[in-house]
Amino acid sequence: MRNRQTLLDAAAEVFVTSGIDAPIREIAASAGVGLGTLYRHFPTRADLVTAVYRHQIEACAEAGPKLLAEAALPFEALRQWVDLFVDFLVTKHGLADALHSDSDRFAALHTDFLDRLMPVCAQLLDAAVDAGEIRPGVQPYELMRGIGNLCIGQDSDPRYDPRRLIELLLQGLRQPQPPGADGPS
Repeated sequence: MRNRQTLLDAAAEVFVTSGIDAPIREIAASAGVGLGTLYRHFPTRADLVTAVYRHQIEACAEAGPKLLAEAALPFEALRQWVDLFVDFLVTKHGLADALHSDSDRFAALHTDFLDRLMPVCAQLLDAAVDAGEIRPGVQPYELMRGIGNLCIGQDSDPRYDPRRLIELLLQGLRQPQPPGADGPS
């Protein structure tokens, strides 16, 4: 199990730095294992890509409740989680592209993505609404889809920084404060 985890971490790092088509040898070397070990865990590149994608989804999902428990304010937890979500979307877009050719596998992963991350996003949004920090009525799917759409094109235009627009989007969720009120900032 430790080798599998080490391989997933190494593959994620290699995919970010060298792309989805990075040599399998590079991943094995980064993990400190032989090719045989890698192929025992992941017989095909698609198996490895799928496992890395699922691993990243799980890490993003697990972060939400932890951030909510640790942050001083729910909106700050939401902001930090959105930052992790953006990292996932921007650095892992090649994973999804690589799986599009296997439409059944991609559809299953997309379903897993939504099933796992939408409840986390909903929990963060609900906490921020309950604290009076954001407006009620924001749907998790809409927010995640909007963030995803803002991330498109970042790799093809180095002048484009989706994080600036995502911050504007998050600020637009804020609950308006009456004049002179000292509410959450």
